[in-house]
Amino acid sequence: MSGSGEQIREAGEPRGKIRKIIHVDMDAFYASVEQRDNPELRGKPVAVGGSAARGVVAAASYEARVYGVRSAMPSVTAKRRCPELIFVKPRFEVYRAVSAQIREVFAEHTDLIEPLSLDEAYLDVTENKQGIAIATEAAEIIRRRIKEVTGLNASAGISYCKFLAKMASDLKKPNGQAVITPSRGPEFVAALPVKKFHGVGPATAAKMERLGILTGADLRDKSPEFLHAHFGKSGDWYYHISRGIDHRPVEPHRERKSIGAEDTFSEDIFDVEPARREIDALASKVWRSCEAKALTGRTVTIKVKYADFQQITRGRTVERGMRGAGELSAIANALLEPLFPVEKGVRLLGVTLSSLEADKDDDAARQLSLGLPDL
Repeated sequence: MSGSGEQIREAGEPRGKIRKIIHVDMDAFYASVEQRDNPELRGKPVAVGGSAARGVVAAASYEARVYGVRSAMPSVTAKRRCPELIFVKPRFEVYRAVSAQIREVFAEHTDLIEPLSLDEAYLDVTENKQGIAIATEAAEIIRRRIKEVTGLNASAGISYCKFLAKMASDLKKPNGQAVITPSRGPEFVAALPVKKFHGVGPATAAKMERLGILTGADLRDKSPEFLHAHFGKSGDWYYHISRGIDHRPVEPHRERKSIGAEDTFSEDIFDVEPARREIDALASKVWRSCEAKALTGRTVTIKVKYADFQQITRGRTVERGMRGAGELSAIANALLEPLFPVEKGVRLLGVTLSSLEADKDDDAARQLSLGLPDL
């Protein structure tokens, strides 16, 4: 599982039969752009976001991550963990411009590009424009070109499917790459803790732990019937991925129908004030995803799951797209508040934005996109 010249091809398999997928992930993208453009920030702990009491960290430099600072963390918590932390206001128009440069580098190699956000994408280089036979060499060239064009570092994962390419890209961060070949895919998944699976959140990981599923090997031991009974439609996905099987293609024109976030609480919520705070945090998280994809939306939906697992949703559609996290949060809270007081505790809250469309607001509106005060 290193960046050697090992080919993504099973012994005895004809060349080209095994897909060659690269997952490229920029290292601390927003923070790295700020450090690139401001030499005084280099080598220092930097957080992109708002420093005020209700601010949220959108991205953290590796120097800040040493102290446990992470994206989506409240700014007050981040500052407590790292008193020397420097907050920088986000510049989404700059990040989008750099992302476009990176996309041009990808296009030098393949048209099969599936962006996940401004700073990461899947590439299918099975048949690539440069005629490079070995995927690890293609990844090295792409990372080198990104550095030449933008001055930024990227990490990459190479494998025969999207899931393992994504997992591989985290193995050698920052500024490295790793490969998981078909012969090693099942072995890698078997040893991997399920809480580290891409797509398995804290609530699902906790549920799996209660069921005695701690690793990919534990997951693989469960029958399709067991997984479907406990995880519904996702059970089929877990059954296959535990065996290193992922047939999803790289989709260049995949359209998002909605962007959402949810959180399951360690203790049930009974009062409206902590519920409002949670909605604010979820709205900020959703809006960061919207900003990264240059999208907005007109339909806001909240999800409420009670302690007895009863689930309800409430939604509202407005005439124009949201213009910031504050507006999204205000509508979501307006949907939430009539549900209180509650007789039974709330164990989960979610916020989703749909009816998505391109965000055509001006740059000033984008600067306020996280609902952040001036620094």
